[in-house]
Amino acid sequence: MRKQKSAAKSALIVMAILTCFLLIALLVCYLSTASYYAEHFFPGTVLNGVPVDKMTVEEAEDKVAQEVADYIFSIETRDGDKYQIIGPDIDYTYVPGTEIQDILDLQDEYQWISERDSKNEVDLEVSASYNAQKLDKQVAQLPCFQKDYIQKPKDAYLRETEKGYELVKAEQGNQIRLADVQKLAREAVDLGRDHLELTDEVYEEPKVKSNDKKLKKALKNINSYLHTTIQYDVGEKGETLDSAKIKEWLTIGADYSVTLDESKVAGYVQYLASKYNTYGDVRVFKTSLGDKVKIGGGDYGWVIDKEKEKAQLLSEISSGKTIKREPVFNQTAEVKSETYDIGDTYVEVDYTNQHMYFYENGKLKLETDVVTGNVSRNNGSPDGVYKIVYKERDATLVGENYASDVNYFMVFAYNVGFHDASWRTDFGREIYKASGSHGCINMPGNMAEKLYKILPTGTPVIAYYREPVELTAENARISNAYSYVKKEES
Repeated sequence: MRKQKSAAKSALIVMAILTCFLLIALLVCYLSTASYYAEHFFPGTVLNGVPVDKMTVEEAEDKVAQEVADYIFSIETRDGDKYQIIGPDIDYTYVPGTEIQDILDLQDEYQWISERDSKNEVDLEVSASYNAQKLDKQVAQLPCFQKDYIQKPKDAYLRETEKGYELVKAEQGNQIRLADVQKLAREAVDLGRDHLELTDEVYEEPKVKSNDKKLKKALKNINSYLHTTIQYDVGEKGETLDSAKIKEWLTIGADYSVTLDESKVAGYVQYLASKYNTYGDVRVFKTSLGDKVKIGGGDYGWVIDKEKEKAQLLSEISSGKTIKREPVFNQTAEVKSETYDIGDTYVEVDYTNQHMYFYENGKLKLETDVVTGNVSRNNGSPDGVYKIVYKERDATLVGENYASDVNYFMVFAYNVGFHDASWRTDFGREIYKASGSHGCINMPGNMAEKLYKILPTGTPVIAYYREPVELTAENARISNAYSYVKKEES
């Protein structure tokens, strides 16, 4: 029994001694490993993407220096083009400092057991040097800065088309400001970055962009002009003012201001007047005898009021609407025609045959012999195309050497008109050549009365000679007689 207890006790002592030796061995192993990691990085340590497991500071510096030697700096354009600049081309080299030693110093070597399976990635600002001038040169040599690559930006502008104007959008192009990129590249390399992405800030931009307010306003103003159409009810076929003509009147300034050339507007109104005014025009008239005579002068016909028409046109031309109207007339005629505007209701006076006719809607309503102005005394009646200006009952006609009372007076030219002539018993033939009137158209009393009752004011009057005459009287001048001849000064 005593021997068994002694053996057990001996075994316990041996076990205790062995355990002690084991613990001492483990402690020595732990401390020696800790001592190792006092000078080496833990497993899983990564500096700037470079694994430095179990490396000393010197070894880690060599590894980082090797990675720095392989430095590649890339630049990416807005269009996705990528370019690379390698470290040797800019003398990029690692400059050792205390940063790697500082990281190791922060490492607790006694935590090597818990840290052995962990991963520790550190973004480290390492010091490197490079040649800034070489970097600038490398940037300048990139394809995106070469002439055959560069597309300069284009301003938005207004382009004339067949129908008017359209907005041509601006083009960004790809022109990069070299100095800006060189500066950004230096800043990126200084920070140890390996990538630079170019943004709009370094690109040349169009000075006038597609959303430019002035440009859009100009286009709106132009369209307001060019969408305007004036359909004139004038002449036989009418006249249309549309964008093709209005476009010629517009001026677009360098600041995109839109102005209308009023002189061209006035020129267009003059064109209308020249084409459609018939005042004093020579017309071919078919007489009651069936032949044709040419007769002009007088005051009958269409007359456009140019000032008022211009003013109205200027007020309408930017409306952008289709407007149908007549020109502004200050005098009208019976028929809308540039060639024959008399119509089929008119008075015809054949001075040569001393006969007059009144037609209503193409039907002869009255005709009679008359006595007209005494041509031998320079009182020939004015010829031309006129209109009945007014009618008057019981008038007294006063001249230099006469005063005549008449019952019916129908004026068509300056103080010249149709009236009854109670002092005459004969009419027609060639009485007018020696014993004619002072210029008026003398009619038998009953015929003057009938005419007065059926003749509307404004009715055209066509009065003509069949042979050449020279009218020099004042009433011929004032009434724009066709055969008026200015007197020679004595």
